[in-house]
Amino acid sequence: MGLRFSSVDYDEVTAELEVFDGLLQPYGLVHGGVYCSIVETLASVGAAVNVLPEGKHTVGLDNTTSFLRAVRSGKLHGRARPLARGGRTQVWEVEIRDDEGRLAASGRVRMLVLAQGASVAGERVEVEALDLSR
Repeated sequence: MGLRFSSVDYDEVTAELEVFDGLLQPYGLVHGGVYCSIVETLASVGAAVNVLPEGKHTVGLDNTTSFLRAVRSGKLHGRARPLARGGRTQVWEVEIRDDEGRLAASGRVRMLVLAQGASVAGERVEVEALDLSR
């Protein structure tokens, strides 16, 4: 998709995405699934950063994303912040803005905190090695 992280820490995750033709639906607007993916990704990274030092993992329970303004070109700028960080669940709120700072979409993701060694869909949940140099 081309999402590029700008910053990642315990209290905020930011990223940008350059809009290109492959992200547009037939009317020439950014597809709603792109916004949902940005919301899910930023919230997931934020939640993971908070629990990985404890050897825990997180998985999404729900993603509610609202599309507020049509975007056809430029960059999308996403920012995620935690609303609640409990021992069993976390809730993260994400805003996606256009180049002019107008709110294009907003979303909220509820994450389940898993103990080390937990299984989901019959397999153990583990983080694969990530190449963050790209």
